[in-house]
Order: sequence, then structure tokens, then C-alpha cells
Amino acid sequence: MTGLAEPANPRANRRLDALTLDVERHAAQAGWDQPTRLYALVETADLLRREPQLAEQVGGSDEPGGLTPVDQGDLPEHASIEELLGGIAWPPEVLGSALCVERLMVPPDAEKDMPQDEPDALRWLAEHPQRQEVRIVASVLRDGSRSCALRMRAHDDETSVLTGPDLVPGLSAALAATLSD
Repeated sequence: MTGLAEPANPRANRRLDALTLDVERHAAQAGWDQPTRLYALVETADLLRREPQLAEQVGGSDEPGGLTPVDQGDLPEHASIEELLGGIAWPPEVLGSALCVERLMVPPDAEKDMPQDEPDALRWLAEHPQRQEVRIVASVLRDGSRSCALRMRAHDDETSVLTGPDLVPGLSAALAATLSD
């Protein structure tokens, strides 16, 4: 043993992890079968300077580095996630973004058999015996930090929420692209 610490994951960020779990818990309170939600992540202190009347809702914390998710409201129902995210460019005061979405997933080894055609793939997913309904919250910051939380409907409790920076790398990459200059 050399006594050297493991190198930190450059995509890990504890404040982003906490925020991601808060967004997931908030979504869990609303139950399942909810629409996709998109959030702008802004510095809490900056938000309270601009909108002091929000202090009670936000909790009044203007601690440096604190982040607040700002719900972007109802999203177009007809747009795919790719189309939605492909049309977004955040202003500089938005430090990151988060997306909460419900999906069907299968184990990675089963994905190789999924049809390429979207309608066939959706039908295949809906009928697959190993499918799992999941809620995913993916969050990213401009500095490259990433965080994901994933809750399975079959294991719907606080202790079964999976977390990590790269649980859904494609979704995280798509969110990060909305922050590009």
C-alpha cells in the first residue's frame, strides 16, 4: 500500500450529486407516470439577488456555490428528448441543467437484440420480459461535472436509488451539449 489516495473522478461533484437526488426525491413524491421535466441549474445566491421574493421558496440560502433547479415548465409532448435537447442553448447565468425522465430499460446484454426501427424498438421494449420501468435524473454542469440518479419502479424506495456520474452517459452527453458556448 502506497498511501496515495485514489484520483478523484473529474466528473464527480458532491453538490451536484445532492441536487440530483433532491430532484429525484421531488419527482418521487409526485409518483410515477409523470411527464419529462427539464431544469436550469442556477447559482442560488445569484437567483436570490435577481428575485428576492423567492427567498422563502428556495429556503433563503445564499451560500456560495449553492445551486437551485428552476423548472422549465411544460415541455412539448411531441418532441423526443433528442429533439428537445438539440434545440436548447442556455444563457451564461445557467450553470447547468437537469432532466427527469421515465423510461423502459433492459439489461445491456439484451440491448443487442433491440430492433433499430423506433416503432419496432418501442414495441420490443414494452414486451421484453426483462424490462424495467425507471425514473432517471441526469444533471450536468458547465465545468464537466455529471450526476445521475436512477430509481426502478420495481424497487421504489429511497434505499434503492442508484447514483453515479455516468449511469446514463448518452443522456448526460446530450445535456452537456446544451451548455456549449
